[in-house]
Amino acid sequence: MTLYILRHGETEYNRLGIVQGSGVDTELNDTGHEQARAFFENYQEVDFQLIVTSLLQRTHQTVRRFIEKEIPWIQTSEINEISWGDHEGQPATPERTIVYQHMINEWRKGNLDASLPNGETARQLAERVGRFVEWLKTRPAEKMLVATHGRTMRCLIAMLKGLKIEEMEGVPHANTGLYVIHFQNDEFVFERENDTSHLMEHMMPHR
Repeated sequence: MTLYILRHGETEYNRLGIVQGSGVDTELNDTGHEQARAFFENYQEVDFQLIVTSLLQRTHQTVRRFIEKEIPWIQTSEINEISWGDHEGQPATPERTIVYQHMINEWRKGNLDASLPNGETARQLAERVGRFVEWLKTRPAEKMLVATHGRTMRCLIAMLKGLKIEEMEGVPHANTGLYVIHFQNDEFVFERENDTSHLMEHMMPHR
């Protein structure tokens, strides 16, 4: 099996530095739609047998052109973005950034039960992403397109690499950044990581 794991395209909240999370169901902005189109232009010939997205529309819109090809499509909350609790829908002020960085530092130290106020912990995120990984291993599809979110992607990629969850901060991600991973002999082998070359090849030049 080959997995194509994609982060969603840009939203206006991304551009403005406003916290999204699982509780904010934003749409792609114009740049995000262009990124989605560029990704499709580059990968439309891949014979995907299954599309998997989160429940949030920014992932649906990113792979809409593939869905319109009537490829089987599954939505699952297991790969929704993490809940950032009270920070969702709020701008990343210096005060909120301090609280966020404190939580990230706690995660790095192994305190996976730390969270933002009323938000999801790293442990809770890892539990549902872990269920998704086990489900992936049972899929008969040869090529699968998975559209998810930045923090969830960090957790997922860390798991597929066999890293500790506290190491997920080192996993890079960009809007429509792509990981291509082969599942063979019960292990995940990485071919491409956070690949955005499709954006250079297919994004419309700004006039």
